[in-house]
Amino acid sequence: MPDGNAIVYCEGAFNTPNGKTAHGLVRFTERYKVLSVIDSRYAGQDAGNILDNRPNGIPVVADIHEAIRYSSETDYPATYFVIGLAPDGGRMDLNTQKAIPKAINYKLNIDSGLHDYLQNDPDITCLARQANIKLRDIRKPKPIEELHFFSGKIDEVKSLKIAVLGTDSAVGKRTTAWILIHALRKAGITAEMIGTGQTAWMQGASYSIIIDSIINDFVSGEIEHAVYSAWIEKHPKVIIIEGQGSLMNPAYPGGFEILAAGRPDMIILQHAPARKEYDGFPGYPLHPVEKQIKAIELISGKPVVAITINHENIAPVQLPVVCKEIEENTGLAAIDVLIEGAEGLIDIIMKYLHK
Repeated sequence: MPDGNAIVYCEGAFNTPNGKTAHGLVRFTERYKVLSVIDSRYAGQDAGNILDNRPNGIPVVADIHEAIRYSSETDYPATYFVIGLAPDGGRMDLNTQKAIPKAINYKLNIDSGLHDYLQNDPDITCLARQANIKLRDIRKPKPIEELHFFSGKIDEVKSLKIAVLGTDSAVGKRTTAWILIHALRKAGITAEMIGTGQTAWMQGASYSIIIDSIINDFVSGEIEHAVYSAWIEKHPKVIIIEGQGSLMNPAYPGGFEILAAGRPDMIILQHAPARKEYDGFPGYPLHPVEKQIKAIELISGKPVVAITINHENIAPVQLPVVCKEIEENTGLAAIDVLIEGAEGLIDIIMKYLHK
């Protein structure tokens, strides 16, 4: 790594839940050097400043032509066109379909995490063959002979296993997991990330599965295999498992397999206090965080040790008040790691490491 220099396509979705793949790549990736993000609504602005009020030198541009022009003025010629969209259902929209041939004409390799596979489109594959570029469908299922069934070998893993689950989808689980990984390593504690979605793979997680591309019979086995492989190959002190969806989300009821097969020793729960309904599903009230904690602890038999906060739609002056209220209601620390860092989580984890 890195695989190459990437233009990230996120037209119409940057700084929205449907742009979370682009957000992850803008914040951190070992797989690519991100050159620019395409979203005409924010053209001319800095991507890091838009997301986190922290400029990072990645410009947002209006279209692929501007992105290519920008890369030609640097020492990093673009080699990849990465689809940074993560819409509900993972389907490719018309604008993206039109953008891909343009990227191929610039001889860019294409990486897509959508459920509409590039390699199944005869026109796109023909163009790719003529341009001698690669198409990678990150969500395309593995052949069944490469999949693993649950075996029980997870019980041999001696690392402290931490699952970062959420109270909703697109709530920041993966971002918190990466921040925690980096904080642990900075503190001298060896740690490995188990990515469970296409974005974590794009960010370079060494041990990655993509849960929503796996036949259901093998989901538990693939989770177990990823955790076990990280243990056998690296023997880290800590293994962080990225959550998917949430236990009670009507469309993305994720987390059950992670608790059952990953067998975490503790859980960190990511929560967006300002959300009243499940993301993208008006009329479906978000279950209270206290109820979600009880459900997780009942299923896993392990403790939720902290609440990590997604501060969307919360004024900075109100954030301490919100966190204090959550702490009083749950008896757990409430930490916004994007703002405060993960040192508070490290202090909590250290207590378990020394048990």
